[in-house]
Amino acid sequence: MAEPAAVDRGSSRSLTHSVVEQLRSSIVDGGIGPGDKLPAESALMAQFAVSRTVIREAISRLQAAGLVETYRGKGTYVLTRPSEESFTAGPEQIRTPEDRLQLLDFRLGLEVEASALAALRRTPTQLAKIGGALADFRAARNKPSEAVEADFRFHRAIAVATNNRFYVDLLASLGPAMIAMPQTRLLANNDDGEETHFSRVAFEHETVFDAIGRQDAQTAAAAMRTHLANSRARLGRRPD
Repeated sequence: MAEPAAVDRGSSRSLTHSVVEQLRSSIVDGGIGPGDKLPAESALMAQFAVSRTVIREAISRLQAAGLVETYRGKGTYVLTRPSEESFTAGPEQIRTPEDRLQLLDFRLGLEVEASALAALRRTPTQLAKIGGALADFRAARNKPSEAVEADFRFHRAIAVATNNRFYVDLLASLGPAMIAMPQTRLLANNDDGEETHFSRVAFEHETVFDAIGRQDAQTAAAAMRTHLANSRARLGRRPD
């Protein structure tokens, strides 16, 4: 790996950001290739002259971006090279009900195939991440904002399991704003209809997860198509 540039020492957050960007650049430039093992924490601490906490946070962010995976007792390995161009469709671009419907159309084209690839390519660790996000979603039944975050992490973990950086980059660029449902769908105490609604969404997620777990690509794709088509229908029936 090339010698690191000076890190910004204005705060622990800027330290972490600097380490993340330098490691990311090394991956983009090919200095660290897919399948390569990152240096040990102690070596990275010495290389960047930062604390263990900063290194661990940087690795966590790289994991969240789908660029690396840590295996207990083995170390951290590079998964993919990130793309250098970014696609964006942030909250400021998703303003109207029609925007949300179009976003779901886009996601249908993207996530159905991603689910099939995830079923074929996922690692046990990646499957556990998908399952963890599903469990967090179920636990957030009465917490709308947490449920939206967990919902996004579920879909994003599936993208990571494709082991294809373009799926990861696209999902990451959309962020939780891609969870385009009215938040009332997540409130179990509104009425019996909302309780049923939440349970259906959770069941649809479970069906996708089970198919990926069995490495059944065809069923995983069909389950994701059903989930997103149902989401589109639910959004069309429910004004914001």
